[in-house]
Amino acid sequence: MKSGSNLEKVLAAGHFAVTAELGPPMGCNMEPVRKKIELLRGTADAYNVTDCQTAVVRMSSIATSILLVREGLEPVMQMTCRDRNRIAIQSDILGAAGHGIHNCLCIAGDHQSFGAAGKLKGHPGAKNVYDVDSIQLVGILKQLRDDSRQQGGDALDGPVPLFIGAAWTPLGDPIQIRTTRLAKKIRAGADFIQTQAVYDIEQFAEAMRKARDKGLHERAAILAGIIVPKSAAMLTYMNKSVPGVIVPQHLIDRMQAAADRRAEGIRIATELIEQVRRIEGVRGVHIQAIEWEAAVRDVVGGAGLLPRPVV
Repeated sequence: MKSGSNLEKVLAAGHFAVTAELGPPMGCNMEPVRKKIELLRGTADAYNVTDCQTAVVRMSSIATSILLVREGLEPVMQMTCRDRNRIAIQSDILGAAGHGIHNCLCIAGDHQSFGAAGKLKGHPGAKNVYDVDSIQLVGILKQLRDDSRQQGGDALDGPVPLFIGAAWTPLGDPIQIRTTRLAKKIRAGADFIQTQAVYDIEQFAEAMRKARDKGLHERAAILAGIIVPKSAAMLTYMNKSVPGVIVPQHLIDRMQAAADRRAEGIRIATELIEQVRRIEGVRGVHIQAIEWEAAVRDVVGGAGLLPRPVV
């Protein structure tokens, strides 16, 4: 085993994996995190803790992940390239691993201009870092783990147990480079992949076919992203404004016509899981309920994925 994490064990045992997202609060109060932990407990094999998603300042992914470990949930700590240089990133990764955090998702991070939306002012004038990109970040973590060496070459006092993740936007524009970028991340050392939200099953299946043609599904575990929709407006927004998310019109119409739109959103998410599960090479799902953690148990249970395996 590379890290001994529960997520790694579940995938190694051949189970269909489930990860779910937990967004930290915009403050230092741990109680909202504890409430989310109880809503999510037992619904997934590991839980993504976002790193200032949409470039909005929140409790750090590291601090929140430590709380998850203490409460008995396994985190997938997200690490963005936006906010730290390679020195800070490696320092934080070592500290996190020392606290028992062994899953890390390497992502670029949303541009800081995204934080100014709706009622939020964000920090659109903040300077980004991007000292390394997400592919390089994957390679840095692999070197920490496999060679016990920092990116600059200095030796560590031992290996760093990490199960390394990366993101994939299979339907992002320009779509022709997406398989190539996936291959680069896996070549750099990604052990598992979490995709952008999947709503267009036909196009996602075609993207998976291209990945299978290169054997990428055999070199990393691909988990399809499932965002639980709350309304037709949410689906319309994602279709128009979120890169790589394509929402078929019939799903938007279905949500618009539903008498109970939240119940319909849970049904749609459950059906999407059943559909992606039938695509060869998909080894799990990553569920994002986005401040609606109470929905995750119904979605996972509705898809017949509870209880989660004990390995």
